[in-house]
Amino acid sequence: MALQLLHPITADLRLARQLADIADEVSMRYFNSRDLGVYLKEDRTHVTDGDRAVEQAIRERLAEARPSDAIFGEEYGVQGSGSRQWVIDPIDGTANFMRGVPIWATLIALVVDGRPEVGVVSAPALNRRWWGATGHGAYMDDDLSDSDTATDRRIQVSGVETLADAQISYGSMKYWMDEGRLDPIIELNARAFRSRTIGDFWPYMLVAEGAFDVSCEVGLAAYDMAALVPIIEEAGGTFTSIDGEPGCWGGSAVATNGVLHDEVLGVLKAASGTD
Repeated sequence: MALQLLHPITADLRLARQLADIADEVSMRYFNSRDLGVYLKEDRTHVTDGDRAVEQAIRERLAEARPSDAIFGEEYGVQGSGSRQWVIDPIDGTANFMRGVPIWATLIALVVDGRPEVGVVSAPALNRRWWGATGHGAYMDDDLSDSDTATDRRIQVSGVETLADAQISYGSMKYWMDEGRLDPIIELNARAFRSRTIGDFWPYMLVAEGAFDVSCEVGLAAYDMAALVPIIEEAGGTFTSIDGEPGCWGGSAVATNGVLHDEVLGVLKAASGTD
């Protein structure tokens, strides 16, 4: 029997999930630790021993498995160059992580020629993991103790058609104020059926699952978003910046079920005077 070659994205997705396994093991050793080291970075955001240890562990595995690929991580920057780059946020939700709040995750993405092609979001304290790869769908596992992929289920966005019926999340109000975009987010809230400010990765995964219809934030870096993009898109949704730029490089995020995307962008642009 001839050897069947794996699709390269399938192999990369398998590796990304292995990286998430490594990250989960490391991060859970630090979560709720009484002697967790917490430090203030130059940009006045926090970093913990857990953030650094997770990213180091992922980099070590990538050095073995994909030595020619580049890496861009939140804590240790860019290593290497080329068309393939792994983008890592070792602990998305560090403020939660260091306070014992279980809403945090490791974000792992493979970006090819600037486009996020593989994304894994692993939240071990919530016992959940999501992943997606271009052309392979989006999935969620809510039992990380069982490695049997039969527990995985495919996810898709909602079919909600108007903002008046939509449930949205918009991150921290302070960031919208700091960006001079307070009026747009107030207007979006006024038009939506219901809003929540969960923040970080989770509302985007809820959009992918169809539980939320819109999630948006400002003041983001590529490592905050790269892993989210393939999951949202493969679940049938749309992911852009507020300015409508696809992908993870626009500094802001608007993720929707697709049906609502133009309406949401229209509200945010019109209220900010950029329409």
